Amino acid sequence: MKLTQFLFRRNRLPNGHLFRGKDRLVKKVEPVHLRRIAQDFEVEEQNMLYLRFPYLTEAESAGHAKALGKKEQRQQKFQEQTRRMFKDDVTLYERFGHLRVKESWD
Repeated sequence: MKLTQFLFRRNRLPNGHLFRGKDRLVKKVEPVHLRRIAQDFEVEEQNMLYLRFPYLTEAESAGHAKALGKKEQRQQKFQEQTRRMFKDDVTLYERFGHLRVKESWD
């Protein structure tokens, strides 16, 4: 049984883990892989070009953000979140309001 398994096993796989160790399986580099890497480098270079030469200067960008009111929106959103986390303050006057049906002694 073991001898037939050994003889009929055409594509001999490495011992142990497939992609680690002394007997690992090393994939061949194909032209498709090289083209994909070249394309990734081109995209990366285009992104770096946009980062080196931005459309707006820093001063224009700061004014643009102020005009949109992003800081105020972020601050308002934070305040709403904190309001949701904590309950509103309640005074004793409000807590015992149901007891004041009529105040005839006034």
